[in-house]
Amino acid sequence: MSKRDPSASQVVVYSSPYCGYCVAAKRLLRSKGTDFLEINVVSGPERRREMLELTGQQTVPQILIGGRHVGGYAELNELETKGKLDALLAEEA
Repeated sequence: MSKRDPSASQVVVYSSPYCGYCVAAKRLLRSKGTDFLEINVVSGPERRREMLELTGQQTVPQILIGGRHVGGYAELNELETKGKLDALLAEEA
């Protein structure tokens, strides 16, 4: 298995298959027509360590846009509510 480079993807979602907030975050991004790299932290402890190193957080989801950590679902949804998510995604398109 080759190691994925999160910095090579414009939108990265660290997630777990058992996480409702992860599902909601991915649904919101898909509703925007956004392609993203999903990294399942359950698939190996190195994925969770990678997420912790990049974000400083241990919980999922953790979302990066253009290499910038935006937070979890609550922060992503707040960007959407404030009308800032589209502009942020457009910068990375």
